[in-house]
Amino acid sequence: MGLLDTLFGRRRRQVAADRYFKMLTGYSPMWTTPSEKIYEYEIIRASIHSFASLCSKLKPEIRGSAMRQLEDTLQFRPNPFMDTSKFLYRLATILSVNNTAFVLPMENKAGELVGYYPLLPESCEVIDVGGEPFLRYNFASGERAAIELEKVGILTHHHYSEELFGDSNAALRPTLNLIHTQNQGIVAAVKNSAVVRFLGRLANVYTKDDRDKSRNQFTAENLAADNKSGIVIYDATFADVKPIESKPYTINAEQMKLINTNVYNYFGTNEKILQNSYDEEGWNAYYEGKIEPFALQLSLVMSNITFSEREIAHGNQVIFSANRLQYTSNNTKLNISTQLFDRGLVSRNDVMHIWGMPHVEGGDTHYIRKEYAKLEDLGKEWNINANNQVAGIQKNDPAAGAGVGGTHQEV
Repeated sequence: MGLLDTLFGRRRRQVAADRYFKMLTGYSPMWTTPSEKIYEYEIIRASIHSFASLCSKLKPEIRGSAMRQLEDTLQFRPNPFMDTSKFLYRLATILSVNNTAFVLPMENKAGELVGYYPLLPESCEVIDVGGEPFLRYNFASGERAAIELEKVGILTHHHYSEELFGDSNAALRPTLNLIHTQNQGIVAAVKNSAVVRFLGRLANVYTKDDRDKSRNQFTAENLAADNKSGIVIYDATFADVKPIESKPYTINAEQMKLINTNVYNYFGTNEKILQNSYDEEGWNAYYEGKIEPFALQLSLVMSNITFSEREIAHGNQVIFSANRLQYTSNNTKLNISTQLFDRGLVSRNDVMHIWGMPHVEGGDTHYIRKEYAKLEDLGKEWNINANNQVAGIQKNDPAAGAGVGGTHQEV
């Protein structure tokens, strides 16, 4: 049994298509691996890697009472071949490179959902099986597999021309050409600038064979590694020999900046994110603009393939969250911890999580400062205590003061 049998099961592999499924555009949707090999370029791979690495830290949770047994699966091992961190990293990488990523729900022999797998097929087409749309995947091994469309999760970037799949990276081709030309120019220039070259003038007229022989002899005697003296000697065969000055190649800074800016704009990142030198504000901006949309789309996709419509209507869902406070300054963490803890919004363990510290026993209890009260309740508790404990004080007695027996209260 191979991986394909494990993921799909034999029942889904034996599906026969009646015809291709037609969409509103009149065409049968088909997705193929983009021709642009963007993952082979250093600056692009670095941009994708930083995004995928941060996405791999998202925490999956299940809200609601249905399918609670899957929460541990989501948080530790979504499938037998990868843990949650690798699952999220690979899914974010596939989406960034191909603009389309497929999440396949894995079932056991009883048809129960037991895990999820990020697929990377060569191509995918929508086929009609008994009037129902199926996705048929074609893999590099030449094998095929099909599954109901409603059971598959599809994440997309640059979703425009296709109803189901994301567009290609054709808009990045000019930048890819610039990167390729720049890299080739750098390699050629470095090679040329590293070569010691001379210009020699022969004293007489020689045949081509004699010229080649003289050149090779000069090179062997003077430019070989065993010439440690640094002195060039030549005989009367040459009338004059002059070294050609070689200047080190300098990268065009403006051109390189343009290339990097184009890549940063396309992938929604910046140099500080790539180099992990961002500050609190930079992280928040990157999270809201890049990571949070991915987490939101993934949450919807995973919820739809995990729960039925009825279960979703009753509040069941899969969410992916991140501890955004781990990148804030210590002062910000301190203010948030004290303010939220005093108001009962977070527990001690929540505060420990903010500071990256281990949880403590009994730390899930919420506390609140007792001096907080509703405006209309101000003085009530004090009046009760005063009536029970303070003798000689009557209600509405001006001498009693505000908040005890008096008629005036200050806020």
